[in-house]
Amino acid sequence: MLVLTRKKGESIVIQNDIVITVLSVEGDTVKIGISAPKDIDIYRKEVFEAIQQNNQFAVMDSNSIKSAMLEMDGRKS
Repeated sequence: MLVLTRKKGESIVIQNDIVITVLSVEGDTVKIGISAPKDIDIYRKEVFEAIQQNNQFAVMDSNSIKSAMLEMDGRKS
């Protein structure tokens, strides 16, 4: 992990087209702004992890459905 120190109004540039700017610092809270191309998805980590978990559950559910269908198809033979 790269650790950088920035002050209010200072920025970090990633890959020439993503700019992260410190907007304010109030106690333990840091407000940042992110400027990135529209085709780049940006999520808070907890939201991203929830999306990943939901996707994993969906894959597991579809696999269960496929298995059940194959079992039903085998019984008809």
